[in-house]
Amino acid sequence: MKSMASYCVMGVVVALSLGAEPALANGPGGCKLDPVHGRIKHVVYLQFDNVHLRRDNPNVPSDLEQIPNLLNFIENNGTMMMNHHTPLISHTAVDIVTSLTGVYGEKFGFGVGNSFGYFFGGGIQFASSFTYWTDKLKDGTYEMIDQSGNNAPAPWVPFTRAGCDVGAFSIANIEFENITSDITNVFGSGSPEATEASTNPTKAIADFEGIIIHCAQGSALCAKGAPDLLPQEPGGYTGFNALYGNANVAPAINHGSLCVNDLNGNPIADGHGNCGFPGFDPRPAQSLAYVATMLEAGVPVVYFYIEDAHDNDPGLSGIPSSVEETFGPGEAGFVTQLQAFNKAFGEFFARLEKDGITKDNTLFIFCADENDHFVGGPPSPADCDGVTTPCTYTKKGEIDADLSPVFNTEFGNTTSFEVHSDDAPTFYIAGNPGPTNVVTRTLERQAAQLVGFDPVVGPSGANNLITQALADPAEETLLHMVSFEPNRTPNFTLFANPDYFLSASGKTTPTCTPTTGADRYESCFVEEGGFAWNHGDFQNEITHTWLGMLGPGVNAQGEVSVFTDHTDTRPTILELVGLKDDYVHDGRVITEALDPESLPPALSESPLTISLLGQAYKQIYATRGELGAKTLTGISTTALASNSPGDATYLALEAEIENLTAQRNAIAGPMIDMLEKAEFQNVPINEADALILIGRADGLLASIP
Repeated sequence: MKSMASYCVMGVVVALSLGAEPALANGPGGCKLDPVHGRIKHVVYLQFDNVHLRRDNPNVPSDLEQIPNLLNFIENNGTMMMNHHTPLISHTAVDIVTSLTGVYGEKFGFGVGNSFGYFFGGGIQFASSFTYWTDKLKDGTYEMIDQSGNNAPAPWVPFTRAGCDVGAFSIANIEFENITSDITNVFGSGSPEATEASTNPTKAIADFEGIIIHCAQGSALCAKGAPDLLPQEPGGYTGFNALYGNANVAPAINHGSLCVNDLNGNPIADGHGNCGFPGFDPRPAQSLAYVATMLEAGVPVVYFYIEDAHDNDPGLSGIPSSVEETFGPGEAGFVTQLQAFNKAFGEFFARLEKDGITKDNTLFIFCADENDHFVGGPPSPADCDGVTTPCTYTKKGEIDADLSPVFNTEFGNTTSFEVHSDDAPTFYIAGNPGPTNVVTRTLERQAAQLVGFDPVVGPSGANNLITQALADPAEETLLHMVSFEPNRTPNFTLFANPDYFLSASGKTTPTCTPTTGADRYESCFVEEGGFAWNHGDFQNEITHTWLGMLGPGVNAQGEVSVFTDHTDTRPTILELVGLKDDYVHDGRVITEALDPESLPPALSESPLTISLLGQAYKQIYATRGELGAKTLTGISTTALASNSPGDATYLALEAEIENLTAQRNAIAGPMIDMLEKAEFQNVPINEADALILIGRADGLLASIP
């Protein structure tokens, strides 16, 4: 362990040595977490980038198995939700914001990926899904938009209203994601911050991106903060400030210094020597130290993010990026990086314990945004375990293809379209033709027949079908991907074989060159060795992730197999800390993971019925529930691929999807109303009505082959 002084929190050294809990920097009335039981004093929320609980190679310990300081902390003290899932499309921005809000993308403006397209000005625009909460698009609409057309409710609001400061480090959209629109949106185009961004952008990134404290009213930390403006927040939100960026946060939590040290005693800085934000792929020693410093300064609620461990970080692996850009399971650099993760978590938990921040007074939430698919051949040697015998890979890397020349080569189709580049690309067709338009239907039918070449699987990669599922607006609506703004709705989505990463340049020439003697167009499909872990698709290996919880009110029961998804995280946190949102969640409180004594009587007195109701609800409403899985891979894909006279098959199946969506909503609406009232208003459920709803949900699922 490093010495106390290396933590750069000089003012609390005595408190640390005594094991005392630091005073909380709250509003004058104090931070009111867990008002009924008074046990939870802090919330520590970590979302990983693609750190895996399950093994990608049966012989190689999983990521978390190689981070035992974290895995054991969760499983020995809390609950590990083993059957946890992402929304669709399973992508970092969508996954994180879904977890933060408890609702699917249809209710915060995008359900596509890390960027999304929208029709505007006679063309197709693309916007990053990573943006500050109140930013607007070129068409004047809020990027984060709810189903009424207003700016979506912000996730820090219940905490700050309760007198609790909320800190964030590298999480999505609750801090600045860029130094252009984010800065001008908050500070104005002529502000000193905007001037710095235009004259010294490198320094501005370190100063303002990725770090924030949203402050309670009257917070001592935020005496020099700037207004935290949410002009359309339900119930109003005035008189609140925020500290934007390291330039404002670090002096407040670090005794005036801009340089917060990482767990190894090194200043947290960018690659140019500027103390501040290190970038949106922070190392564990950086993220963990920064939020520890926030906690030690009295910030009771912290959200943060840590980089993946499978892409090469030369500072951790010791391998230059020019030699290796990404690792397969069990490769030496991968194992070395996971050892650094494990060391950092050991130091983090020891540091917090000395601060008096423990499982007895802190709610800890750990999750991975999604579970990437490894694109690679078999390892060598075949029985390598990575730990004692390193693995190597001859074939490793996603298969890149430009869909524009592929469609032209295989079908002679030169329709102008753009996509969100992904292994599940969303299509935006020039002119935005409707679902039944011949241009749309032709592209969809041809998409179902696309043939690729996958060199990772060797000779069998010839005549390899690219598409595994298709969805147009009817199915996208069922999957909660369609927002309030119709101009953001993709014409259709192609869910591909997860080995592929698909883009569209708009250049239909030159066409792909067929390989002599083979019915394939190998020249259009290139193995890209710099990236070998694909996400964004629908397959279970990608959408099946994990959620770990521990602290007051959470049962110490280890692994639990109940189906959950990212929407359930938010209501579960709020239930435990005794707070409420001003909207209805798409998720439900995970009562199976909680101590009945921590629950209101409306939940604790009918535990079995509540559990059955919640699980039935998830199977018909969650994007990766049984209904979503059946309709996407069955009805929707069949409909879009069909070519019957008059398009009768397509029209009939589309009508079936719309009917199923209406039936689902008619059942799920009363279910979530009943659950939310029990969870947040302590209104007992009517068990007879609940059982009827469960029966209707089961019947709906049984009606689909």
